[in-house]
Amino acid sequence: MASIRRLVLVTDFGDGIYVGQMRARLGDLLPAVPVLDLVHDLPPFRVDLAAYLLPALVRDMPPGAIYVCVVDPGVGGARDGLLVQIRDSWFIGPDNGLLAPLVHRAEGATVDRIGWCPSVLSASFHGRDWFAPAAARLAVGADLQLCPMDPADMIGSDWPRERAAVVYVDRFGNLMTGLQATGRPRTHALRVGEHRLRHARTFCEVASGEAFWYENAFGLVEIAVNLGRADRDLGLCCGDPIGPFLPLG
Repeated sequence: MASIRRLVLVTDFGDGIYVGQMRARLGDLLPAVPVLDLVHDLPPFRVDLAAYLLPALVRDMPPGAIYVCVVDPGVGGARDGLLVQIRDSWFIGPDNGLLAPLVHRAEGATVDRIGWCPSVLSASFHGRDWFAPAAARLAVGADLQLCPMDPADMIGSDWPRERAAVVYVDRFGNLMTGLQATGRPRTHALRVGEHRLRHARTFCEVASGEAFWYENAFGLVEIAVNLGRADRDLGLCCGDPIGPFLPLG
């Protein structure tokens, strides 16, 4: 196993006590390993949206990290904990679809069920009590009682490779979608409700107040309004459908 350089948290917890609880638990178990916050404002409960944002968020991240990924509305119910390895990165989270698109897009990904479980486990906070300690055990090479799993058996293995919907709204009102930008014709407009949005490379290429689509820094199709808020101006929020792409004219 490669050296673990950092632990990275990915959740829908938002502000409040939960992120601090996980950081405190990891700090106690692995005081010498830095814990980084990648994102904590994923759409609450929306595994079906976060799953399509996660691969883009980690695409350009450096190797040697364990990602603890918790969007888990079924916490305490009948779902497994998973360990996914993609090259020199590892992902721990629930088997509820959250990690499925990540596995589908990666070459050589391996998936294991985590058989180890702590002796004390709350019913409603597996992020702190199970997934964080599992990450700490993985980092020091302790046994997680792993059982290899066919990726085809993961929850979400039958989901589409892309999601033609808004999957995240940033603080500026920009709308990230679950569509890969690679291969999208720049000569085509993206239909969003009654609007047809042309492509631009970046914000300064369109007039103030104009809506457009572009390839964002994560490789996704994103919808924005120059010096405005696309969510407000276009009346869209997380989960709303977008598309298709249509010829201009």
